[in-house]
Amino acid sequence: MKRSFSALDITYVAMFVALMAIGANIVSWIPFLQIGHVPLSMQPFFCVLAGIILGSRLGAISMIVYLLVGMVGAPVYAGFGSGLAPIIGPTGGFLLSYVFTAYLSGLIVEKKAHPHMGTFMLSSFIGIILIYLIGTNYMYVILNYVLEIKTSYIAVWITMGWFSFKDFVFTIFCGLLATRLYYVVNKTARSNYSRKIA
Repeated sequence: MKRSFSALDITYVAMFVALMAIGANIVSWIPFLQIGHVPLSMQPFFCVLAGIILGSRLGAISMIVYLLVGMVGAPVYAGFGSGLAPIIGPTGGFLLSYVFTAYLSGLIVEKKAHPHMGTFMLSSFIGIILIYLIGTNYMYVILNYVLEIKTSYIAVWITMGWFSFKDFVFTIFCGLLATRLYYVVNKTARSNYSRKIA
């Protein structure tokens, strides 16, 4: 039986929602971090990290909350965007992929009784690959069949290849950082839960 949300759980979810918003708009403070006027972001990094650190359940919930906050009008998407337009636009698949990615990244770690650096690296790389699989295929469909901008499947993947290098570098950093943060966060959570039921 799953326990209810604790104050610490809610705090962690809120923290990652804030980190996703910051990661989406980091180009606003560092303008040169963009390619072809499309901003680079740290959202994939924070998404995968949320799944690894918080687990599949809380990680996915934090991404759902992030999407909902943006949908209701808060400017938390890239370029301080909000509403449904970014979701149904060409890059909307990347936003939607964050929920599945956080869940899967967390699930991979949860399958190991004592996860180590290899586990975190595997989780990070599978997570980033899933983001690109969902996001790039979604982009191809929207461009060709909704916006009717005829673009080849290969061309879309080549375009996203420019972004993948940055994300794979961050993925390595994510795996290294998670090795340290995972046990710190989960030790705190277990301690908090023990005091709550004592």
